[in-house]
Amino acid sequence: MSDAKAPVATAYPKRKIQLVDFLLSFRWIIVIFFVLPFSFLYYFSIYLGDVKSERKSYKQRQMEHDENVKEVVKRLGQRNAEKDGLVCTARPPWVVVGMRNVDYKRARHFEVDLSKFRNILDIDTERMVAKVEPLVNMGQMSRVTIPMNLSLAVLAELDDLTVGGLINGFGVEGSSHIFGLFSDTVVALEVVLADGKVVRATKDNEYSDLFYAIPWSQGTLGLLVSAEIKLIPVDQYVKLTYKPVRGNLKELAQAYADSFAPKDGDQDNPSKVPEMVEGMIYGPTEGVMMTGMYASRNEAKRRGNVINNYGWWFKPWFYQHAQTALKRGEFVEYIPTRDYYHRHTRSLYWEGKLILPFGDQFWFRFLLGWLMPPKIALLKATQSEAIRNYYHDHHVIQDLLVPLYKVGDCLEWVHREMEVYPIWLCPHRIYKLPVRPMIYPEPGFEKHKRQGDTEYAQMYTDVGVYYVPGAVLRGEPFDGSEKCRQLELWLIENHGFQAQYAVTELTEKNFWRMFDNGLYEQCRRKYKAIGTFMSVYYKSKKGRKTEKEVQEAEQEKAEQETPEAN
Repeated sequence: MSDAKAPVATAYPKRKIQLVDFLLSFRWIIVIFFVLPFSFLYYFSIYLGDVKSERKSYKQRQMEHDENVKEVVKRLGQRNAEKDGLVCTARPPWVVVGMRNVDYKRARHFEVDLSKFRNILDIDTERMVAKVEPLVNMGQMSRVTIPMNLSLAVLAELDDLTVGGLINGFGVEGSSHIFGLFSDTVVALEVVLADGKVVRATKDNEYSDLFYAIPWSQGTLGLLVSAEIKLIPVDQYVKLTYKPVRGNLKELAQAYADSFAPKDGDQDNPSKVPEMVEGMIYGPTEGVMMTGMYASRNEAKRRGNVINNYGWWFKPWFYQHAQTALKRGEFVEYIPTRDYYHRHTRSLYWEGKLILPFGDQFWFRFLLGWLMPPKIALLKATQSEAIRNYYHDHHVIQDLLVPLYKVGDCLEWVHREMEVYPIWLCPHRIYKLPVRPMIYPEPGFEKHKRQGDTEYAQMYTDVGVYYVPGAVLRGEPFDGSEKCRQLELWLIENHGFQAQYAVTELTEKNFWRMFDNGLYEQCRRKYKAIGTFMSVYYKSKKGRKTEKEVQEAEQEKAEQETPEAN
């Protein structure tokens, strides 16, 4: 039985109201009159640029790409290692989808401009591979591939997420229980190394170590300039089934596992495993599990079938639409494939409710819903340091990667310590590889033959915790930094991993207890990244990084590794 119990509202004294609370309550004014209009103009300008690029031949795009790579190599050659700071991209600190606000760029650094790398270079329908540059985003990819009845094998839900961020960091989607994380679908990587050498890394060539080390490295091994990614055939619609479930948190977790993982272990049987999966936990006793299968236009338009053209701006936010299953009971509908892929974009999952408290109301959706979502970069650019610190302490945005059999334990921990709802569940594989990258399955997992596992991969789940904790909503004290640190320690003890777009509260020693640094440090030495690119821990670490702090850390690492390197 679950030990989840509703916290007692009177257990803590009320938190003192601060000026920042007042500012946040009226932040919607800035969002409506500044952020949304400028977001629309930004998205439109990017769209025009994408259309212009798509009118060029693949050959012309490749030629421009080659010239841009030469400029990157030339720029790296201009760096004086003794005088210039560590290398990083020229994007402003706030132009990032994540919570870190790129604090490391506040130290002196040597900028390399990658802003031109935003083109789809080739769609190879014979090899079923897309060659793309790192700033190509998911909205751009789906707009090009869906009309061809193709898609990336793992296409992350938010339009703004870029290929480079999903490879160097982490990306997951409703098909990840079949294909793994976004980085698992990569066929080849084109990387500019610290010394300016341009290499193509695959899993079976001389740079295979680099190929496996780049995911989760946060761009600290080299500059990614293109990637070749697996494509899959898709149909025009997704047949989506919404199934309400009730019970304690352990029972909800089991219902979630049962929705896509056959108990007989036949995990690779397409007749038993849906093509799309996600779950949403709306409270400690109820949730909705969604499973989808691709469907043709003819099937979707058969008499009696319900089509939900979810792409219209005035439609209810997806998480609220799914929640209706708790009252309606199980139901099925057909959603156009591209609409399904980007179902969480308009509301930014449920974070949109915090940004615009009335954003989910029909009058707002009908009148201004076409302006949604606000550009995350503009939201960050318009927040003061006080608001930024407030979010760190009173708001949770974490993706927790935990083994499938421990999802119930994770849900109970989050309820007990944070009380954040809704919670997003998305299953994904972590593969057993010939080398050990930064994240890896539990040693010997295959011997246990647990639900969802196969001989070659362990089934994990991304537990998405995004919202304001219950204590904050009730006006009670909440130490966000300490709770996140405790959460990270829980992940370490349960062989889980934290997505690095969020800040880490861990010491460097504990950070490397969570992640394996063997292959990563080997590649840092081999490809001369030490002293050129900041280490992934310092990129993830919370707080400002002074030039002195960063340089001393890199110098210490270089001195430690020099004997081995020789």
